[in-house]
Amino acid sequence: MNQPKQSQQPPGDTGRMAPQPRDEMRDWVGRDLLRDRKALITGGDSGIGRAVAVAFAKEGADVAIAYLSEHDDAEHTAALVREQGRRCLLLPGDLADAAQCEKVVAGTVREFGGLDLLVNNVATQQEHQSFDEIDDEQWTHTFDVNIHSYFRVTAAALRHLPEGGAIINTGSVNGLRGNKKLIDYSATKGAVHAWTFAMAQSLVPRGIRVNCVAPGPVWTPLIPATMGEEHVESFGQQVPMGRAADPDELAPSYVFLASNRMSSYYTGEVMAALGGETTPG
Repeated sequence: MNQPKQSQQPPGDTGRMAPQPRDEMRDWVGRDLLRDRKALITGGDSGIGRAVAVAFAKEGADVAIAYLSEHDDAEHTAALVREQGRRCLLLPGDLADAAQCEKVVAGTVREFGGLDLLVNNVATQQEHQSFDEIDDEQWTHTFDVNIHSYFRVTAAALRHLPEGGAIINTGSVNGLRGNKKLIDYSATKGAVHAWTFAMAQSLVPRGIRVNCVAPGPVWTPLIPATMGEEHVESFGQQVPMGRAADPDELAPSYVFLASNRMSSYYTGEVMAALGGETTPG
């Protein structure tokens, strides 16, 4: 996959991307791995979140989607979920706000009558050429979205998650090896990985598994919305496979980690999907 130079205003719009990402799981055949489970996915409107939402629906789950303001993307994702005969709840709002983190969990539980699966996936980033370009406002906002929301949504969700529940966090290769143009983002993703390890240990007695997927480059609206055109054009070419992943290639890892039938002995894992790159560390 090669992509031409392009740019968008954050948070980005799937419909304006060229080429269009594969993010609808059209070829996925469900096996009732998540039958009648109730899931909340933050950042579920597009990209990895969309692919995970559709895959979960194909496996039999109802899905709530928390997102910022990308209403067209969210409505499209909801339609894909409902095509599978599953319920989809849309929960717009800024998860940098602690109150919104509480609201998305409360809304999910009220609509679905419970909560079994949580996917902490929402993220923001902004590329910079120098550390000096990152001000306190950006640093704080990146942490509020990328790690504080994970803590806050999880804290609210744990009042409802039963034994056998699962939490899946989205990390990043940048949290494994850092990125000089995404310093604040890298720091938050490193925190997500460490938090996954610690929370997995903490929740073992409650029978709740906590894992993480740490992708390399993935072609999502966040890329043209936050990176320079030259970087967008070459995005993903540095990995051995020579290309960025599509979201459809990441979603199966989330299904695996959500399914007790498939991954009952997995907790505290960071699964790195890096297109052939050796895992750092």
